[in-house]
Amino acid sequence: MVFVTDMPPKLAEIVEDFASAPREVVLEMLLEFSDAVPPLPAELAGHDGMEQVPECQTAFFLRAEVRPDATVTTWFDCPPEAPTTRAFAGILAEGLAGASATEILAVPDDLYARMGLAQAISPLRVRGGTAILARLKRQIADQVN
Repeated sequence: MVFVTDMPPKLAEIVEDFASAPREVVLEMLLEFSDAVPPLPAELAGHDGMEQVPECQTAFFLRAEVRPDATVTTWFDCPPEAPTTRAFAGILAEGLAGASATEILAVPDDLYARMGLAQAISPLRVRGGTAILARLKRQIADQVN
């Protein structure tokens, strides 16, 4: 069992599901999450106001907005031709939906290792996912400090 009390409940459930799944199922799960990335709203269509994550092998953009009630809204964009990277976005979009800034800032930096992804995907992809989480947390920290 993975220690997941230090993250939002939805994300903890996703982490548990991945950590307990056989390797061949993990790849299927990643594909499902790659399809779960919500489309960008029209005002972000050209990535205006979004930050690119250059550590990713493919073009990846994100934006986090801390609302007055301290909950965070996130937006992610990545081409469909990059399903693993899109899966990171889908995992974060679903797992962090409705979470507070404090909850997201407490998400462990080794999230993808806790999910067991290092055994299923390349280290380069895991580094990209880690960079996505780090940039997301930095954007949130900049807004709450």
